[in-house]
Amino acid sequence: MPTRGNAAVERLAQGMALHEALGATDPEAWLELDAEARAVRPTAPVGQSRDRARVPALALCHRDGRVREAALEQVADARDLLPLPVVRTADWAGPVRTRARELLPALLAGSEPADLVPVTALTLRLARRERGGFALETLASFLRTARPALLEPLLTAPDRRSRRFAFGLAVERGLLPASRLALAAAADDDAVVQNLCAEAALALDPTGDDVITPLLRARCPAARSAGVTALRRAGRHGEARPYLTDRSGQVRACARYVLRQGGIQPHPLYRALCADPADHGIPGWAPLGLAECGESADAELLWPLTTHLMPSVRARAVAGLRLLGRSDVERLRPLLDDPTPAVAREAAAALLPWADRLPEDWLRRRLITRRSPAHTRRAAFRLLRARGGIAELRGAVILLDDQDPSLRALAGSAIRQWEPSVEGHHDPAELDALLNRCTHLFSEYVLLRLRWRAGLPGRPPAVGETGTAGEPGTAPEPGAAVRHANSTAPPRCSPLRAIIRAWVRRTNA
Repeated sequence: MPTRGNAAVERLAQGMALHEALGATDPEAWLELDAEARAVRPTAPVGQSRDRARVPALALCHRDGRVREAALEQVADARDLLPLPVVRTADWAGPVRTRARELLPALLAGSEPADLVPVTALTLRLARRERGGFALETLASFLRTARPALLEPLLTAPDRRSRRFAFGLAVERGLLPASRLALAAAADDDAVVQNLCAEAALALDPTGDDVITPLLRARCPAARSAGVTALRRAGRHGEARPYLTDRSGQVRACARYVLRQGGIQPHPLYRALCADPADHGIPGWAPLGLAECGESADAELLWPLTTHLMPSVRARAVAGLRLLGRSDVERLRPLLDDPTPAVAREAAAALLPWADRLPEDWLRRRLITRRSPAHTRRAAFRLLRARGGIAELRGAVILLDDQDPSLRALAGSAIRQWEPSVEGHHDPAELDALLNRCTHLFSEYVLLRLRWRAGLPGRPPAVGETGTAGEPGTAPEPGAAVRHANSTAPPRCSPLRAIIRAWVRRTNA
């Protein structure tokens, strides 16, 4: 099967330009090109190696070190070849490696800002190799003294490691103002860049509105929490109130801290938000925030919210009750049938410690496709798995025929991990029938061992096979599973016994 590097080698050999032949700028593409150009195939023509040595990109990756070393002298004016000399700085051949390292500083100095984007990504990837640290040290030294314009393309590079590297150097050199760093923390999707830029922005201007506002509006919780915490130093404690109901627990905790520092207790504010169950404007995360800073008595406000019109309020109310340790099995059972997946999921999590108190038949009825939606079936099976034993196996066998592929896969995984309960009491005939439904999930030997551990002898009947193998009610003989697994193997005997048997057969003949 042709690889990306192999296809690029063929295109280059046919005269295609490098940027068209490679078709990618990620570091793995360059490393694959290097590996494929060096590979020798038995069916290749004899003169193919000499022909490819005339292509500069392939010559830099040639299997002959002398060809690679000579090709390094031709890259000074070829900017698109810059990533390949970087690869050669980690070459296994000493002369090639030395010459590439001598040329790299000058090649970097003559590069354009756009050229450094693929080079930086490749250098960071190459640094994980045994001799790859030189290129990264050289690039970092160059960028620490280079003009700021060279770093600009790296700050928006698609490779996140390149952005981390570039922002680290920019912060180290003090090239970016606090407002630019705050905007980067709010816009970037990498958590490392978010934390780095937020901390640097607040260190430069801890109270400025052009720093705090972008952080408060950020989508990422790390930046928002940094902005909320900055309100304390700016003396704007009251502005943290809206963030008491933020979707992030980290931001909610920071908001409570800032309000307390300003002399405002968050607990009464939460109670006021959750006081009226008929209020359709209750923030979705207010019930959970109340539980995070509340006490057991606050469950009186959360129970009515489990029937609130808004699904988000119902789900967080259940989560808050679980956090307060005030789960009531009988009051939470109806929520397993809630039409919103989040509510059913939270109800299952709250009922998990008391799964053995729930009627097994009641849970099993919710596994039937025509009666329950997929999220209810999933929640009910989660509770059956918590019960373990024969109850878990019954539920998993039902889901083997479910119309949802993810639930079928979950049931198959549960059956493969199932272990018979040591003290459980079950009907051997029922257990035998359940395991017979699962034969396609095991090899014959594994299924035989499972039946033996469950107290069932023999093996299940094969398709179209009749007989009474494995009748329930009889105890397995010790070692029966192992003997059955080895029953198809030829009998073992010593070489002397085999000679004696052969001599007896010839004598009788």
